[in-house]
Amino acid sequence: MTTLLEISGVECGYAGGKVLNGVSMTVERGEIVALIGRNGVGKTTLMRALIGLVPLMGGSIALNGEEIGDTRPYSRARHGVGYVPQGREVFPALTVRENLQVGAQSNRARLPEMLDKVVGYFPVLGARFQQKAGTLSGGEQQQLAIARALIGSPKILLLDEPSEGIQPSIVDLIGETLIRIADETGIGVLLVEQNMGMVESVAARCCVMDKGRIVSTLNRAQLADEELIRQYLAL
Repeated sequence: MTTLLEISGVECGYAGGKVLNGVSMTVERGEIVALIGRNGVGKTTLMRALIGLVPLMGGSIALNGEEIGDTRPYSRARHGVGYVPQGREVFPALTVRENLQVGAQSNRARLPEMLDKVVGYFPVLGARFQQKAGTLSGGEQQQLAIARALIGSPKILLLDEPSEGIQPSIVDLIGETLIRIADETGIGVLLVEQNMGMVESVAARCCVMDKGRIVSTLNRAQLADEELIRQYLAL
């Protein structure tokens, strides 16, 4: 496999102090990696650092071998960083189609092609094109948020708690679709997730975070060890 995203010794934080203390990890092309840990250990801060909303105090972030850790958020999006935040944050007053058009701002020439592609992954959106996003169910909004990120043709897709507030059957559907997307496109996926059922079903590896560091990396077999997972989440 080819390394797509390489995070090396990343340190960053907020005015109150440092949150990340030398985070290092990789995501390979076409690989799904989960990031787990207790609340407050730095998972969302790492996501915000990857998209450029929290400046680095140290370390580096490379995408496809190119350093992006000192670039602005819009530049990282152009380099191929796609992001779906916790809570989805679709534009409720815009239609499904208009939300997707927002995601295609840097790729408008390919909009018809990309609309067909994302509807192929999330067919429910095709039947909702003219519906206001705010009237969709939570699961439909999450599918829209992922589709909106995909329509910009990212190389890496970052997802923060994609199963939050969604019924189990739709969580399963989204998980199956993420596997399909990674397999068919080579997009790497890094997801922060507390739903261990989803993690176990989609992730090739799972990085455990505690006190601003990656303290262990679990393979697929270890993800099925409930006692081991409980120990790590009780760090």
